[in-house]
Amino acid sequence: MHKKSIPTVVLGGSGYVAAEILGLLLDHPSFRIESVVSTSNHGTRIDEVFPHLTGAAGDLAFGELESVKPLLNGKRQVAVFSAMPHGQTASAFAELFTKESQAKLVDVSADFRFSNPDQYADIYGKPHDAPELLKEFSCGLPDISRETPEQLVAHPGCFTTCITLALAPLFANKIIQPSVQVSAVTGSTGAGRQLGPGTHHPHRQSSMWAYQPLVHRHRPEIEMLVQPYEPNAKVTFVPHSGPFSRGIHATIFSELKSERSVDEVVEMYEKFYASNPFIKAGCRMPTLKEIVGTNRCHIGVVSQGNQLVITSVIDNLVKGAAGGAIQWMNRMFGLDEKEGLVNAVPGWI
Repeated sequence: MHKKSIPTVVLGGSGYVAAEILGLLLDHPSFRIESVVSTSNHGTRIDEVFPHLTGAAGDLAFGELESVKPLLNGKRQVAVFSAMPHGQTASAFAELFTKESQAKLVDVSADFRFSNPDQYADIYGKPHDAPELLKEFSCGLPDISRETPEQLVAHPGCFTTCITLALAPLFANKIIQPSVQVSAVTGSTGAGRQLGPGTHHPHRQSSMWAYQPLVHRHRPEIEMLVQPYEPNAKVTFVPHSGPFSRGIHATIFSELKSERSVDEVVEMYEKFYASNPFIKAGCRMPTLKEIVGTNRCHIGVVSQGNQLVITSVIDNLVKGAAGGAIQWMNRMFGLDEKEGLVNAVPGWI
């Protein structure tokens, strides 16, 4: 394809994940941003809302939802990234897309992750706005899913990404018991851009706490995604808020069915992700600093007797959302999966 040949639309363009999508797209050789929608900032230049994109964003400005209808309907293939708040993509989809639309959509909200509307209602406490559309979406991680959906993808949550990437090879090789325990710490950007007690700097700095223990909405996502490898998987999950901006550090406690050396387990990871450019496993415990700003997941392995402990780290905004979404879109358009996602990033951020 010619450089910047694929017209691209970003919906819900003024949040942290949207900013990450925009930054990656501006450096991407094939996707050309034609419209960025923000109901709260329409008419405002992108670099006024995101000063770190000054220069790269040129004179791009936010538009209204109505303005993208002509772009999305018709025979032209368009890449659409939706970073709208949870609960808004479903209603917008019904309004924006017709059956004739050739647009390809990756949604990073939770609106289309579950195919069962009753399950969605149980987890999110309200009925789904477009239950008839749920079965049209595929939810999965591009690093694990072998098949590429043709048009509609729901990207899993950030905790789900970090933990599932670590669990899938273990369950696929049948080496651990179905029940695992997970403790994971996320940065403040995981709470979104809206101010609140959990993101206010004086409250969060030099502190850490657990929230929604055992009932976090990403737990059923994890169990759903590992089910093909372990139908009886049970994940006990306790998330924490950490005193940093970006990244997730997950520690997974599991029981081996029989003793395995660290080298054996690492080799299983390497074989499982042999064709994947973004996953790295080893006996060294990874740090957040080495993956922040990247689309990578680094995994550390340690065992003692029948105990196996895995640590997994990702950038919640990139691998956990924007980068994973672009990875999917690359595949949907027949591009190299890593295109636009292996650029060097600043260290120590």
